[in-house]
Amino acid sequence: MKILVVGTGAREHAICQALHKEADIYSIMSNQNPGIARISQFKIGSEMDIEGVKKQALDWKVDMAIIGPEAPLEHGIVDMLQEAGIPCVGPTRQAARIETDKAFMRELFTKHNISGSIAYGAFDTVEDAGEFIDDFGDDVVVKPVGLTGGKGVKIVGEHLKDSEEAKNYVKEIIDNKIGGHASVVIEERLVGEEFTVQALVDGDHLIPMPAAQDHPHAYEGDQGPITGGMGSYSDKNGLLPFLESKEYDSAVKVMEETINAVKKEVGPYKGVLYGQFMLCRDGPKLVEYNARFGDPEAMNVLPLLETSMVELCQGVVDGNLKKAHFKPQATVCKYLVPNGYPESGKSGQPILVDEEKIKAEGGLVFYAAVNQKDGNVLTTGSRALGLVTTGDSIHDAEERCERATQHVHGDLYHRSDVGTDEIILKRIQHMNEIRKS
Repeated sequence: MKILVVGTGAREHAICQALHKEADIYSIMSNQNPGIARISQFKIGSEMDIEGVKKQALDWKVDMAIIGPEAPLEHGIVDMLQEAGIPCVGPTRQAARIETDKAFMRELFTKHNISGSIAYGAFDTVEDAGEFIDDFGDDVVVKPVGLTGGKGVKIVGEHLKDSEEAKNYVKEIIDNKIGGHASVVIEERLVGEEFTVQALVDGDHLIPMPAAQDHPHAYEGDQGPITGGMGSYSDKNGLLPFLESKEYDSAVKVMEETINAVKKEVGPYKGVLYGQFMLCRDGPKLVEYNARFGDPEAMNVLPLLETSMVELCQGVVDGNLKKAHFKPQATVCKYLVPNGYPESGKSGQPILVDEEKIKAEGGLVFYAAVNQKDGNVLTTGSRALGLVTTGDSIHDAEERCERATQHVHGDLYHRSDVGTDEIILKRIQHMNEIRKS
């Protein structure tokens, strides 16, 4: 089978890695990702050149396409490929609004009475938004309606000093059309622990994957600005140390209700659905959806997959997904990023990666925002590569992952506390306090 994977980063590298032993991989990527390049036939080009992607897919005569990033989904890449007779693992433009239009997502929850709803308002004037903020005071989260690469959300008390600063940010979003829209969503602030459940969806059914927890803050101790994710971990039982089975099941129920609602509104949702939840005192609440695999969370779950990834993708497009099985192991992923990231990470800096020594630690390398030129791997200013290790416990996987980081050399840094006993104990204690409150 010929499978096209659209996208450049570590998420797409992980997808290709999960597929390449069973299929011929074809790739369209904006930079030469060395990990993808060695296991695929590839072309360097923009993922946003939808017509160009379609033409190349037809020239290659691919049997299926898997769309990695969200921006092409927003611009209808699946609709165009499907019209050309190429089935896709990825939602249509309308179904992808579950991620690309936060107002649509919240309105869907209200209209269909989906579990895990929260108080929110969608506004296109500063005045109306200000009244909502006045009602909630300092317990709000301000979000641009559209896509911002995971970096547009600001929380009062964490990124914004008070409600007046929140109003100023609302004005900035509307005036500058941050996220591509002159509108904003304001939500009640949730208190708890965040976690992620990713699932494959065939339009009617979903297969949930092991839960993972991301570390979005740039610096150790959960300090600094929000990034695309500095690392993540998963546990061998598919849960997390602070997450109970019934809470995981409640999150999956929210996702099942969501795909049923999407089908009623805009047609079947097919592809990957990523649910980011906040585990609160009264159970999980939906923070947001992504219409694709998470990055880094894809790197936690895909290496554990024992079921054929090709068969699962075929099940998505055919509408007959079967069960998936995952190895009962814990994982830890740590991102190495250019010094100065996320504000001013340098591009064009060389990286030396000793993959053999990383492999000896039980590690996998997933290349992200890099470019390979003349045999050299260079930074592009964003997250450079993710290292993933497995183990019989999170503790074991974390120690291996930290040792593996010693075999990557360059002007890089990483959060050494991702997946450590200390930070996980902090999560457990925090959740215990919330449950007792």
